[in-house]
Amino acid sequence: MTRTAVEPDWERLRAHARELLGRAYAPYSGFPVGAAAYADDGRMVGGCNVENAAYGVGLCAECGLVSQLFATGGGRLTAFTCAGPSGDLLMPCGRCRQLLWEHGGPELLVDAEGGPRRLAELLPAAFDAGDLDARKNRERP
Repeated sequence: MTRTAVEPDWERLRAHARELLGRAYAPYSGFPVGAAAYADDGRMVGGCNVENAAYGVGLCAECGLVSQLFATGGGRLTAFTCAGPSGDLLMPCGRCRQLLWEHGGPELLVDAEGGPRRLAELLPAAFDAGDLDARKNRERP
């Protein structure tokens, strides 16, 4: 699959994130989150956070989004947005930025105040498969 050159429909993407926000399961934090993204084939995928009484095993909205990406055919993410409790734009946390890097890479457009930004700007010097490959190559005799 190849990355589409079409400008993302940010309003449609934001609306989907807000819709998913309403499906979040956040009884412990009271902080529901919805996320939506376009895949490189034009498909829209999304997710919402799902908390758990064992706090550390809750799932971020981005986790659900990446799961749906693969459940519906895989590919790469090209544009991403996230909505917080009031429906306003929410920047993903560092862990989720790393997850998005794995499945969208440095060129993934992330919806942000002031306009979309490349993920490379939001996660400089990101760790990825290339770092693992470099380490393997250094360890080989």
